[in-house]
Amino acid sequence: MLKIPQDVKTQFEFIDTVVYQNAHKVQKAFREAQISYSDFVFTTGYGYGDTARDKMETVFASYFGAEDALVRPQIVSGTHAITLGLFAVLRPGDELLVFGNPYKTFEEVIGKRGKNQGSLQEWGINYKILPFTTNPEELEVIFQNNIQENTKMLFIQKSRGYDLRPTLLNEEIKLIIQIAKKYSSKLVVFVDNCYGEMVEPSEPIEMGADLIAGSLIKNLGAGIAPTGGYLVGKKELIEQAAYRLTAPGLGKEVGPSLGFARDILQGVYFAPKVVGEALKIAVLLAYFLEKTGVEVLPDAYSKRGDIVQTLIFRDREKMLKFVQTVQEYSPIDNFVTIEPALLPGYDSPVVMASGSFVAGSSIDLSADGPFVPPYVVYFQGGIALEYGMLLIESFYRKFSSNYF
Repeated sequence: MLKIPQDVKTQFEFIDTVVYQNAHKVQKAFREAQISYSDFVFTTGYGYGDTARDKMETVFASYFGAEDALVRPQIVSGTHAITLGLFAVLRPGDELLVFGNPYKTFEEVIGKRGKNQGSLQEWGINYKILPFTTNPEELEVIFQNNIQENTKMLFIQKSRGYDLRPTLLNEEIKLIIQIAKKYSSKLVVFVDNCYGEMVEPSEPIEMGADLIAGSLIKNLGAGIAPTGGYLVGKKELIEQAAYRLTAPGLGKEVGPSLGFARDILQGVYFAPKVVGEALKIAVLLAYFLEKTGVEVLPDAYSKRGDIVQTLIFRDREKMLKFVQTVQEYSPIDNFVTIEPALLPGYDSPVVMASGSFVAGSSIDLSADGPFVPPYVVYFQGGIALEYGMLLIESFYRKFSSNYF
């Protein structure tokens, strides 16, 4: 049986403290919303008077410390939620600043791969990708040189995506926002919070962000929410996003919860603990695989801003076998052999393991990455520490016995 090393127990204690703090915030949000079992009636049609939907959004706004929230099963992914926020706020002639290299599926949204149908570029909204840094002096120069009269929004991706940069901590996001807003008080700061929810005792809204977005089949869904996405932030921005999701004049007043509210709320209720379990698995994975010669980012002792553990293999066969082993230890489709494939939104073949109860859920044990040099795997999730330990035990045994 895999044993938890003594020198990572301090990390586990810190994670437990964050779990407790976030559980307190979640419980407070539920008490304030006064949710009743009768709210969970299956709603259809326009969704007028859907109390479960409204209380669900009250819970999210309260937890994040935001003025308002838009939480819907009709939002199909984190990329969809982000796109809603972008098109809600930006208008032709506006400029978007993107902080660091964006995630692959985001590239088509902004038009990085050409003026794709419906991209921001097709609508006359230009973007500029800024260098990634957390150095205050470098940030001053970057924003002084790049914030112009027509600069409307700064987009910050908290997690690293398919990049080898560090994940941003919320305190670093606070610094970026403070410096950027010195050069434009009207600047809207929008944070992609995917994979980062409940990892720290604070959230980007508390750091000065105006709008944040994410998916419900990642951290906040706890493996329970079957679909959905969210945006939280300033009331006027959420109203604009709601008009984009439905129609001007309708906004948040329509859109039935379709019976999903119970699952979404139950997911949020369990999320602090589940995110804590995923973080512990990531710490152990980094600890043991680094001993086998795999490059890891972050290491087992670093502060974490998301649940993602990066593993740099620099070998295509090692990468593929690792991802296949993740699939083998998944509860669903463990008999499937993973092979590289070109997926919607990506510009290169991707290997992706996700044998979860919710298709594509990355709070369950999952791993993926572009099947190109340097052959990097982005591992995330784990509903329970024990399942992660079984997986790591298998990895460590295979790696340390010259499995490859």
